[in-house]
Amino acid sequence: MAASVWSGFLTFGLISMHVRLFSGSRSTRISFHMLHRDDLTRVKQQLYCPAEEKVIDRSETVKGYEHRKGEYVVIESAEIKKIEPKTAKAMEILEFVKQEEIDPVYFESSYYLAPEEAGRKPYALLTKALEETGYVAVAKLAMHNREYTVFLRPYSGGLMLHTMYYQEEIREMPNFGQDHAALKEAEVKVAHQLIQALAAEWEPEKYHDTFEENVKKLFKARLEGREVVAIEKPRAVKPPTDLMAALKQSLAEMGKKKAPQRVEQAQEESELKLERAKPIVARKKPRKKAA
Repeated sequence: MAASVWSGFLTFGLISMHVRLFSGSRSTRISFHMLHRDDLTRVKQQLYCPAEEKVIDRSETVKGYEHRKGEYVVIESAEIKKIEPKTAKAMEILEFVKQEEIDPVYFESSYYLAPEEAGRKPYALLTKALEETGYVAVAKLAMHNREYTVFLRPYSGGLMLHTMYYQEEIREMPNFGQDHAALKEAEVKVAHQLIQALAAEWEPEKYHDTFEENVKKLFKARLEGREVVAIEKPRAVKPPTDLMAALKQSLAEMGKKKAPQRVEQAQEESELKLERAKPIVARKKPRKKAA
């Protein structure tokens, strides 16, 4: 199992349990190293002090907060440790809310919350209670020099923890969503039909990073000495002059894409109906010969 990113106590009411947090996601993006073009040597970043005009080691650095231009308050790591809130080691559930009331704009990172051996029963109790009531737990948690508002929700038989942005961190856009043009009822109706034509079950495994896949193909082509094939670029898209005509054309094109799938499904359903409709023929038993 991967190393935990936080460990401490989770409490609600008078119930307490020792838990650990494990990262619930990780980036798989391809990363590039910076090389010197002339000799392909990997370059290094250095810490440079312009006052002394020399390169310094990381051990010679301290953290500083700029309170005025060019003036800093120096903060030592030990001082940061002194002022850590109690949530650095104890995560207390503050309240329970309905999950649908939380806007996804507040979501930040995801973590698995796992119990230590002694806390398995209260952990299972909290998980089951949340599953059956439809609530999520809101708590406070301090880690990585920051205190988070977090919420815990049931996930695959356990609890998933999500860190959240604070209200003041959510950017506001003046007049956002207030400049909609007037719409005709017929246009909205066709838009509904287009949405239904594209409706599907949520299957996250079918989505992939196409750009990263293309980068891997680029690596392979360069290693094998092959020419890199350019990807066909999309044609320039112009805003439709006739919205209704564009909606109807989109719906017709979606119908063509879905047609083979619908035909195959219809054939399967037809075959199933025929199979069910077949008469059950009873075999005639042979007559016994008279003795």
